[in-house]
Amino acid sequence: MSHLWIRAEQRDHEQRVGVTPEGAKALLAAGLRVTVEESSSRAIPITAYQAVGCEIAAEHSWPDAPADAIVFGLKELDESGPALKHRHIMFGHAFKGQPDGKALLRRFKNGGGTLLDLEYLTDETGKRVAAFGYWAGFAGAAVALKCWIAQQRGEIAGPISVYSSSTEMLAQLQAKLVQTTTARPTALIIGALGRVGSGAATLCTELGIPVTKWDMAETASGGPFPEILAHDLFFNCILATPGVPVFVPVATKIADRKLSVIGDIACDPDSDFSPIKVYDRVTTWQAPALRVHETPPLDVTAIDNLPSLLPIESSEDFAEQLLPTLLKLDKQETGVWARAKSVFDTHLATV
Repeated sequence: MSHLWIRAEQRDHEQRVGVTPEGAKALLAAGLRVTVEESSSRAIPITAYQAVGCEIAAEHSWPDAPADAIVFGLKELDESGPALKHRHIMFGHAFKGQPDGKALLRRFKNGGGTLLDLEYLTDETGKRVAAFGYWAGFAGAAVALKCWIAQQRGEIAGPISVYSSSTEMLAQLQAKLVQTTTARPTALIIGALGRVGSGAATLCTELGIPVTKWDMAETASGGPFPEILAHDLFFNCILATPGVPVFVPVATKIADRKLSVIGDIACDPDSDFSPIKVYDRVTTWQAPALRVHETPPLDVTAIDNLPSLLPIESSEDFAEQLLPTLLKLDKQETGVWARAKSVFDTHLATV
């Protein structure tokens, strides 16, 4: 019988969770043991998990969990910490050469633990079994639009915070647009056929923003892509992988352009394969816009936990996608879990 230990998140502004109480109830019914840590930030209250029969543990007590427990969180752990002895399910950001990822892999090697990375839980065709992509795209487009609205006021976008729902988010953005200008920016999305691009396109459509939708066919030439410069907003919704062309070269800063806001929703500036070359670090909830050129202004927004802006909707969606795979935790020698373990083993061997 597998023991799933759902830890509290450690990242600021992180209220999401990968298993809802309804999902926990299904896991318990299937014979799994489920422990949920208390959390000072989780959007779903601990009482809801207690009500369906989960065991409750103190916040951040997972290092003392039984050795056979599978520790499940969403975002990566703090950069510094002890060797990792458990099996961990999370987004580790450790398999694309990221500096912090190498340190994380060393902790697993020192402790004998395993990273089952959520990004690498895939079916037989290589498609991810669960992703926050739609809500990342939706929220990422919203933040980029906030940056554009701030520009119209001669400002740089200020801090962002959690919304109770996507309906509230849309209503607030619509009100800010009406207060600021009668114009609407134009947007170009690369990756429009995927989950992330779909979310970005939905937000644009809901707010009456004309949107150009590109995917692999439109970028097959390898660039350059002057069409990006002809739009006010550009959304990168393509993961950084070998072979992805450069969409925004360094020269974009001084180019003749209409482009004023880049929403790098894929948000992987540390990767050698990043297609956005005008910036080198993520932005934050406190300072969502990084101004990379002053006149005319060019802002980049690249936040790595965008779905946290809509923690309830994004958690419910992701948890529903992931539940069938969690129900197979007792069969880690085959299928999704075996493929994830193989990816980990391959990268661990390089440490």
